[in-house]
Amino acid sequence: MRYQQQDTYFLIHVENQSYTQSEFAKRMFKYFARLYEKYDLPIYPVVIFSFDEPKRTEWTNHCLTFTDLNVLDFNFRAIQLNQLSWRDYLTQQNPVAAALMAKMNIKREERPQVKAECLRLLITLKLDPARMQLISGFVDTYLRLDVAEEQAFQAVVDTMGLTEREEVMEIVTSWEQKALEKVAVNLLREGIATETIVRVTGLTVERVQQLQAELSQEN
Repeated sequence: MRYQQQDTYFLIHVENQSYTQSEFAKRMFKYFARLYEKYDLPIYPVVIFSFDEPKRTEWTNHCLTFTDLNVLDFNFRAIQLNQLSWRDYLTQQNPVAAALMAKMNIKREERPQVKAECLRLLITLKLDPARMQLISGFVDTYLRLDVAEEQAFQAVVDTMGLTEREEVMEIVTSWEQKALEKVAVNLLREGIATETIVRVTGLTVERVQQLQAELSQEN
């Protein structure tokens, strides 16, 4: 790549900020300065603001000036998710878009539809199982629905074609399985008998025993 008439490399520094902070731009400059000192390469700084509130545009500049001298004027590129419309990303063939839609500007009544559309987009991408689990898990974490919303979500899924519907429900089933396994692990840590855990969670004896073995290896 050429930069300023020379062959060079770029470093792209991407930072995720999950909460608003009055002096974040100053902190971002410090990160930039450390990277610049260490690598001595052009650095393109990008911040993803992923918080839900506030909706105001975040500050993207840190400057240091005197009355007779402008010492520093540092800027970074910002992607503020709560100012983006999820509808603009429905056709983006990009797994990152499918995940980040869950943190974009969503009206309360649109939450079930957005979750369904995130999954619809995901299944069109034909990702490998590991990436599918990672991204769908992100969607489930940041778009947790209450009982009424779950019913609305299911209604949206029911309008999909048969193949899409089956693939979406496979993802939903995997979420439920992971939730049950998490409950089982917590019960195992408390010393609850395998038979009781099987009865409470509905998991198979073999799966509970496997989780127990994995827990023993961790300890």
